[in-house]
Amino acid sequence: MKRVYNFSAGPAVLPEEVLREAAEEMLDYQGTGMSVMEMSHRSKTIEGMMNEAAQDLRELLNIPEHYKILFLQGGASQQFAMIPMNLMKNRVADHLNTGQWAKKAISEGKLYGKINVIASSEDQNYSYIPDLKDLKFSEDADYVYICHNNTIFGTKFNKLPDVGDKPLIADMSSNFLSEPIDVTKYGLIFAGAQKNVGPAGVVIVIIREDLITEDVLPGTPTMLKYKVHFDNNSAYNTPPVYGIYICGKVFKWLKKLGGLEAMKKINEEKAAILYDYLDASDMFKGTVVKKDRSLMNVPFVTGSEELDAKFIKEAKAAGFENLKGYRTVGGMRASIYNAMPIQGVKDLVEFMKKFEAENK
Repeated sequence: MKRVYNFSAGPAVLPEEVLREAAEEMLDYQGTGMSVMEMSHRSKTIEGMMNEAAQDLRELLNIPEHYKILFLQGGASQQFAMIPMNLMKNRVADHLNTGQWAKKAISEGKLYGKINVIASSEDQNYSYIPDLKDLKFSEDADYVYICHNNTIFGTKFNKLPDVGDKPLIADMSSNFLSEPIDVTKYGLIFAGAQKNVGPAGVVIVIIREDLITEDVLPGTPTMLKYKVHFDNNSAYNTPPVYGIYICGKVFKWLKKLGGLEAMKKINEEKAAILYDYLDASDMFKGTVVKKDRSLMNVPFVTGSEELDAKFIKEAKAAGFENLKGYRTVGGMRASIYNAMPIQGVKDLVEFMKKFEAENK
């Protein structure tokens, strides 16, 4: 069996070591004679597995005790509604519009209150992060919302807005656990697991304890209350057990690697290999302002739709999968998440060099 290099933006590449471990345990998890997929979520075994995963995540991110970890469902998109339902007291929020997922969160938030867009990069097709110096926050805003890393457009907040005492909410779906962060700078962090942590079906929420209250918007469904999930240890209903199990294995893989400082160094090395080539190439060009480049998602173009299509077709034949860019950017996009080996990026760049030489 030959594995390809999978540059998909999500669901995405997972560590091969994790996949092999999961395969070995498929029929018998820890001597139970059952698969994790077959076990009751109320069993001590599954409860222990989920608690261990949460503890490993707490250690990886150095999460203080007054922040709580929830394993939920509905993806990051459900958080677009769950956040205002739970956190909007004045029915006002400040958002920064830096990409498609930020824009969708704005649209959803408008169903529940007033959304003030205090900065936007839509004017240049989201190719940069807006200047954060002179942001005018709304006095009555309940929180400030950012999409930390923009999967489609390949930008990243390398600095954070100074929000004062307002909770900063961050969608980290596509760069979660790619580098260390200071959790205490945020009120709530959420991440769909399927990009950098596990399979589709799990969304991880890290929320400051004081934001978990019964004071939610009228009509908020029981399943969309953070307090309900916190009070029930993420098992109010049947949680996505197998997805959490894989996430837990990825957390252990990261710890074994040396934690997030070690992961950051690897990610910076991978990104530099690709960006350095894009900056030197006569054919391929990056689409993002240099200071705002993502370590995870790298869009690039040739300037010719015909050449882009030819490159994607030949790359696939050579074992480089899922390089087609999103329709609003066009061209190509290489998602080089944690589990993408350095060799994968090196091989991609060598293929790009060969393609460039043959298609001058």
